[in-house]
Amino acid sequence: MYPYRYSNLKNNYALLSKTALEDLRIYFREWRPHTYLFEGRKGGEYAAQSILKIVKDAAIKAKIPQTVTPHVLRHSFATHLRESGTDLRQIQVLLGHGSSKTTEIYTHVTTNTFKEIKNPLD
Repeated sequence: MYPYRYSNLKNNYALLSKTALEDLRIYFREWRPHTYLFEGRKGGEYAAQSILKIVKDAAIKAKIPQTVTPHVLRHSFATHLRESGTDLRQIQVLLGHGSSKTTEIYTHVTTNTFKEIKNPLD
């Protein structure tokens, strides 16, 4: 897990695979970004609309029929973490939620796995 600053308000954390890290190192050596890891054509930060277009284009290339947005990716990431047994507090930290109430929306996925729980009375 690697900390990064998304805004001036707080640090956030991201999971980063070894493969992705190596790809980022190659990218960094080639492009030499100055302020942001991924910079726009003039060196500034990407606009939200540009990021949305990149995500939507990738979804089209991947032949994903559903509408995909950065927020959908974030929600899917958290849902998959929860379904694989990750503690809600850890998800809260990864998503940067100030309140555990915000993260509790991911508790709905646990009902999908109730049938897999072994009843100690059986």
